[in-house]
Amino acid sequence: MCLIQARVLGITKQMTRVLGPATGLRLGSGETMERRDIRNIAIIAHVDHGKTTLVDAMLKQAGIFRANERVIDRVMDSNDLERERGITIMAKSAAIEYNGVKINIVDTPGHADFGGEVERTLKMVDGVLLLVDASEGPLPQTRFVLKKALELKLAPIIVINKIDRPDARISEVLDEIYNLFIDLDAEEDQLDFPVVYTNAKRGTATNNLEAPGENLQPLFEHIVKTVPAPVGDSEDVLQVLVTNIDYNDYVGRLAVGRVFSGTIKAASQVGMVSADDSVRKLKVVALYVYQGLERVAVSEAAAGEIVALAGMENANIGDTITSAETPKPLPRIKVDEPTISMVFSANTSPFSGKEGKFVTSRNIRERLEKELLYNVAIRVDFEKADSFRVMGRGELQLAILIEMMRREGYELSVAMPETITKVVDGAVHEPMESLVIDVPEEFIGVVTQSVGGRKGKMLKMQNNGHGRVRLEFRIPARGLIGFRSQFLTDTKGTGLLNHIFDGYEPWQGAMTRRATGALVADRTGTTTIYALFNIQPRGTLFVKESVSVYEGMLIGEHSRENDLDVNAVKEKKLTNMRASGSDDTMFLFPPNAMSLEQALEFIKEDELVEVTPASIRLRKKVLEAGKRPKPQK
Repeated sequence: MCLIQARVLGITKQMTRVLGPATGLRLGSGETMERRDIRNIAIIAHVDHGKTTLVDAMLKQAGIFRANERVIDRVMDSNDLERERGITIMAKSAAIEYNGVKINIVDTPGHADFGGEVERTLKMVDGVLLLVDASEGPLPQTRFVLKKALELKLAPIIVINKIDRPDARISEVLDEIYNLFIDLDAEEDQLDFPVVYTNAKRGTATNNLEAPGENLQPLFEHIVKTVPAPVGDSEDVLQVLVTNIDYNDYVGRLAVGRVFSGTIKAASQVGMVSADDSVRKLKVVALYVYQGLERVAVSEAAAGEIVALAGMENANIGDTITSAETPKPLPRIKVDEPTISMVFSANTSPFSGKEGKFVTSRNIRERLEKELLYNVAIRVDFEKADSFRVMGRGELQLAILIEMMRREGYELSVAMPETITKVVDGAVHEPMESLVIDVPEEFIGVVTQSVGGRKGKMLKMQNNGHGRVRLEFRIPARGLIGFRSQFLTDTKGTGLLNHIFDGYEPWQGAMTRRATGALVADRTGTTTIYALFNIQPRGTLFVKESVSVYEGMLIGEHSRENDLDVNAVKEKKLTNMRASGSDDTMFLFPPNAMSLEQALEFIKEDELVEVTPASIRLRKKVLEAGKRPKPQK
């Protein structure tokens, strides 16, 4: 029924669009002109729905690469972490040309924790390609990115990807997309969106499922026809909104943004308006535009173009590059507030300084100050001299920051993730999450019980008839801390879990975290197989033999609720007494070597994660057993 209603709304001819920049900013007193030779578009979607793969195919078919050039998959994911994890972390730009029209493409992250990247990127474009998996359909991040695009009045093109999946349900997914548009109060002309069916891996697109696609030409045609040409007055006062910061080995720091009005020229004097409304005069050392994956130096760029500027010393995201004589700043970029916080501090363990290059709290402070220049979704509280409260969108976003720091040579200690509460009308409110779980039918009971124990409430259950069920919950954000690893264990690795911020509600009450205690080393030394063999019946070990440990370090998970201090370095007494074959029977189960995210989920209030370039260790905040507070009975 919703599909019929949406199509009735969309059947009316598309109204003439009121063309203007994506941000709805006032341009100037001169006449506005369309740049018919340019289209600016962002590719948005939920994680793993195929954005970067589609960009690969678009670049290849646009002739960006030579015929004999070796091209790696997911060429836009240039960061080592992105390639290792298979996700996009940072938004990146590229440009292709189709029938004389330059198409500036921005590839955005799909994970909810990097929503800040998406929000600032959408300021640069006039339209979006909304990618949706032909089987999974719209998921939480799909709703988030679409909501932001509709608020900015961006022209949407729907791309239903992975149509070759055996479990594809294309017509149902299209219904769900229409329902999502209606639920987000889309305007009438926004409902009249074109739909393209693609197989990004093969590089094909079609407007009609009855006629298989041969290439991406139908998609290119829709981009040129549907996305409004950028509008601006090239003679008006210069306005460039900085939406990204990049770096070049030869010219240094680059400010990336869109020219909303005026014309910018290389070697010209400009003014930069900062967050405090102060104006500094700077010189444009070099001016670049995007061509394929490269930045090409040009002498000038007019309104509508996406540019990179060298010479913008100390430029930050949200600054405006404008006329030095008659500055006209643009509204600064605003993003949603963070919901999760962690405390970063210097590493104080006995092994401090042995593996890292930057180990002091001053080093950590400088690195976090640098991060604030690039990442608009991060907040940092610098009130304390030796510890810093870092706030972000989720555990993954902060874990990525920690991982980047350790690869750069930093040592630090990280406390347990906590949710950020706020007081509304005298009552404490906490952030809530919309949780979508996709599991085989046999795991419905165990998953529902687990989410219920974390104050989650089921909103919807949907069985698509393929043996899998989709469950939708609303759950406090703190209920998801440590949930992913338990969820994967409960579903034997077959479950899919996605979540996104969904407002605030009054405090939901006390909630238990880890139900088990820890096995804690009671002295410094090197672990032995003899000691660990006698400890392993007590729980699950995190370390193997011949590993250096110290007093207060967590070496395993206790099978009971209490912590247990153990001697992990004990050696077997050397005597003349031997029993035949007794030494050969000692064996250890493989240790549970935790990743950084798993370690952050595991720790309790009195524990820390020690992060160095070479190791991830878990420890107690108070190392000496005699000084730790006794648990209440």
